[in-house]
Formats: sequence, C-alpha cells, structure tokens
Amino acid sequence: MNATLKLLTDRASCRVFKDKKVPPAVVAQLVEAGIHAPTGGNLQPYSIIKIEKPAAIKKLAKFCWQPFLAKVPLHFVFCVDLHRHKRWARMENAPYSADRSLRPFWIAFQDTIICAQNMCVAADALGLGSVYIGPVFDSMAQIRRMCRLPKGVVPAVSLAVGYPKIKPPRRKKLPAALLAHSEVYRDASDKELLAAFRKRYEGVTEEIKAKDLKILADSCRVAHNAGFAERCLKDVKARGNFNAPQIIFGLHYRAGRMLRDTPKQLRMLKTAGLGWAAK
Repeated sequence: MNATLKLLTDRASCRVFKDKKVPPAVVAQLVEAGIHAPTGGNLQPYSIIKIEKPAAIKKLAKFCWQPFLAKVPLHFVFCVDLHRHKRWARMENAPYSADRSLRPFWIAFQDTIICAQNMCVAADALGLGSVYIGPVFDSMAQIRRMCRLPKGVVPAVSLAVGYPKIKPPRRKKLPAALLAHSEVYRDASDKELLAAFRKRYEGVTEEIKAKDLKILADSCRVAHNAGFAERCLKDVKARGNFNAPQIIFGLHYRAGRMLRDTPKQLRMLKTAGLGWAAK
C-alpha cells in the first residue's frame, strides 16, 4: 500500500503519551503543514494557538473535562479567525461583513478543521500521536479568556500531540458501502443499516446502573417525550444492559444536554463577536 494511504488508514487516536517534549523544529513542521492546508479563496481564516506551559495545559484539561490531557506535552487550539480579515479590510477601506454573516463562518469553520487535519496527519508522519478534543466549544468562554482571543476569534477544536507510549491499534469503522454514495444518496435498508452498526459496535454494552437509567430517561424526555423514555427504559431492562446507541446518544453525547446547551452556545458565539448567532 502507498505510504501516505497506509498512514491515513492506520491512524488512531492516542491518549497515552511519553513524558517527552516535542522539539521546536518538529512543532514548526506541524504548523507549516497546517498553514498549507486547502482553504477557501486561499484566505486562511483561522489561528492556531500553541499551548505548552504546564499551568495552561492543566487549565485546558479542566475546561475540557479530560484529566489525561494534563499529561500531554503539546496542544494546539484551532480557532475560526474573522478578526484578522476585519482589521485588514478596515485598514484598506474595504467592506467586511463575515463576522455578521453565516456563510463566511461556515466556510471559515471548514478551513479551520482542514488545517487541523493537515497537522494531525503531519503528526503521525513525524512519529507523533494525537487526539482531537471537541469540548473546547463547550468551554469557549474560558478558553477565550485564557488565550486572550479578541472578538471574531472562536475556538473550534483542539489537538493534543505527543510521542505515544504505545502505537494505538487501528480502529473499527463503518464500511464504505454504507458511507460512500455514487451520484445520489443511497438510503440503506433497515436490515443493512442495523447489521453494519451492530458489526461496528459488536460487544459494546454497559451494565445497568440506577444513575445511568436516570440520565438516559432525561435524555429521552428532553429529546422526545415521556412515552419514548418509558419505551427506552423498558428495552434496557428487558435486555439487561445498555446497547451502543443508548450509551452514545443517551449517556455520553447526551441528546437532552445537546438540546439544552444550544441557546447557551449561541449566546457564547454572539459574545465572541459573531453577529448572526443572535438572529
């Protein structure tokens, strides 16, 4: 297999790292890979915040509810940055509305994630390991204060990077037949869909605990209704465990919490200087 393709298909998130700093020359290579990522109009509407100081790393780990992050030597926080272009436009007497318009933010968000992924691939190519951290969005206000981000600069995702203690094994994935479509979307049959997910998450269950039943019931009620919550709990008790989607959408990425948090998150985006978030 082509070396680049092997790198891409073998890549897996790493959460256990050596107590070893990433040399400045390697950090520079990662950043260089990031800033050469594809970007709409070649505008590069993002900023990369490098975090290496132990005190700042501990704060980031706390903000993201991920204690293991405190032991990772290097972090990058990737931010959508509409502030820099706004300043440029003002200085050159050009109109600018990207911080008040949804479309430019949508494109800038894509560009920011593409930049992050270039650095993620570069990390593996240089013998490093990495893991993406999504909750920087939930802790936007704290991270904006810690990193002194001006209005128009919004944390999108972070990447923890270091030398892996053990190379993580390749992860199971859903098949291409389910994810890749030709010309038009193909909606798989219930039988095919269920078989693919059950194969992917084979053996993924959790034992029933009273507190988890309460969490699942709350997620069901908020996302749907009391009747759905009753049916879901009945299903759990009849089977004797939580199945994979109940764990994922009910206990981990909680459907109820996702809905409850949306108004707060829109307010945070408005506070960060994105005018469209208030509309």
